Amino acid sequence: MIYADNAATTKLDMDAFEAMKPFLLEDYGNVSQPYSFARAGKKALRQARVVIADCIGALPEEIYFTSGGTESDNWAIKGIMVGSKGSMITSEVEHHAVLHACRAVEELGGEVLYLPVNRRCEVQPDVLEEAVTSDIKLVSVMMANNEVGSIQPIKELSRISHEKGALFHTDGVQAAGHVEIDVNRLGVDLLSASAHKFNGPKGIGFLYIRKGTAIQPYMDGGSQEAGMRAGTENVAAIVGMAAALRKNCDHMRENQIRLRKLEQIMDDTLRKKGIDFIRNGNFGIPGNISLSIGGEEGEVLLHRLDLKNIYVSTGSACNSINTEVSHVIRAMKVPREYAEGTIRVSFGAGNTEEEALEVARALVEICK
Repeated sequence: MIYADNAATTKLDMDAFEAMKPFLLEDYGNVSQPYSFARAGKKALRQARVVIADCIGALPEEIYFTSGGTESDNWAIKGIMVGSKGSMITSEVEHHAVLHACRAVEELGGEVLYLPVNRRCEVQPDVLEEAVTSDIKLVSVMMANNEVGSIQPIKELSRISHEKGALFHTDGVQAAGHVEIDVNRLGVDLLSASAHKFNGPKGIGFLYIRKGTAIQPYMDGGSQEAGMRAGTENVAAIVGMAAALRKNCDHMRENQIRLRKLEQIMDDTLRKKGIDFIRNGNFGIPGNISLSIGGEEGEVLLHRLDLKNIYVSTGSACNSINTEVSHVIRAMKVPREYAEGTIRVSFGAGNTEEEALEVARALVEICK
């Protein structure tokens, strides 16, 4: 088996798993309780918050644990916009967690402006500068696109937003653990992340909220997460997330170099064998390869590779039921004869050079 769909989810890191085990089997007490049996969990929770904050240049009290990227995106957008009289801006290529949250804002009477992208899937700063006005309360642009891996000019976009008095949120789900993030250097007010994208467990994530940002609590109930997000904390998953993020950040540079090598192997092999394809995006996230192959159908390629025990995707796993050309590929204006043949190959921690070569050879065999 060759798993090459790491942009959809990643294998749980063994060090993260080992860190989780005590809080599944031994120190399983509810950390909201005052007795001594809850102390180990409380300490682990504090330490995890410190580790995650350090990985993104934040303060520990600016990290709020959630159930994952979707919840974090929803909280960032609805927590700012619901009940607000202002408008917001996002892009045409956001993850559906953002786009559908924006739709909910619209259904409640809010106005949302969707910015176009260029052929490299980038939101251009001058386009935002022209669009943002004094009534814009929030701008939400993803740090890295989940389908094509393009990295956005977040520092410049957040600067423009702040100059016009708007808050800035970025969906960092595809970027966290893979590229350097410093929330202060970038100037973002809110940032979403999800553990299973960087070899942590599923069902856990976090939302960075800059100190002083006025945002509504996401869930009512107990006093967890400083009264902002009620619900008994999943200590094991939180500890696993912190361990996985710390490990990815500590080994980021070497991982990037290795994944770029796998990209090059794929690209060189396909070109040498005469495969007619377009590489989408600005090649931002290492290992994320979006290919639009002329005269092919992405779904057919996916299933033919599946028969060879090679696992890739046609785009976002969250939209895999819809086999039409994705909203991202359409927004980038990829020519139709190529767009229909789009697949995403995303390498991760466990992939080797031999596997990259085998995936490329399998694609050549299928296309030929």
